[in-house]
Amino acid sequence: MKETSSLLSEDRNVWNKVPQVTVFFWIIKIMATTVGETAADFLNFNLFWGLSNTTLVMSGLLIAALYFQMSASKYVPALYWLAVVLISVVGTLITDNLVDNLGVSLEATTIVFSILLSLTFGVWYASERTLSIHSITTKKREMFYWLTILFTFALGTAAGDLVAESLNWGYLLSAIIFAALIGAITLAYYRFKLNAVTAFWLAYILTRPLGASLGDYLSQDRSEGGLELGTTGTSIIFIVIILGLVIYLTKTKKDEVAL
Repeated sequence: MKETSSLLSEDRNVWNKVPQVTVFFWIIKIMATTVGETAADFLNFNLFWGLSNTTLVMSGLLIAALYFQMSASKYVPALYWLAVVLISVVGTLITDNLVDNLGVSLEATTIVFSILLSLTFGVWYASERTLSIHSITTKKREMFYWLTILFTFALGTAAGDLVAESLNWGYLLSAIIFAALIGAITLAYYRFKLNAVTAFWLAYILTRPLGASLGDYLSQDRSEGGLELGTTGTSIIFIVIILGLVIYLTKTKKDEVAL
């Protein structure tokens, strides 16, 4: 779903750091969230890094990626989506650390990250009077944007695990539920004229638990309700697809906003 407003035409005279919201955006976003779930598990368990070491290494890589992303003068597909994949991994690890290392319940983490995300939206809007991703024309707005993205990933991990594990609904049913919710938002946007910015952020938030549920469904053992593809196989398949789409978008520039 595209955000359309007078802000878009105004921003064309400045610079744009985010892609257009096309079908490619949503495909890569969902795959990135799935990679965030499976890659975090792979690094933690398969390579025996442990949660703490994995979090430190991936946080360092994320900081480096965000530095280059924010230093760029315009949207660059490779930089942008690298940052999204890494922030997906780090968001997953933050929630995993709270739950597994500190013993915080999934219910509590879901509530806490919901509050933090709401506060971020509130401060962002109070400061800039807009939450449109097509108004990311200053460093300040870009910082708000990436902080929001981080909280959506942390919240999505907690909410996805809460529904699939704590409520015992299973990974597949959880994925279907979140997909249905995104479908309802899409219908509300196209049929009932739901505000574009509201629709975008609601769908964006829900793609995280959708991706987390899909990642677990594909990678976990059959005894746990998964397809047993493993974290390695699932991560590799989705990373290859993401790379292919990013290369395609880099060459065709189909998701760039004309300046």
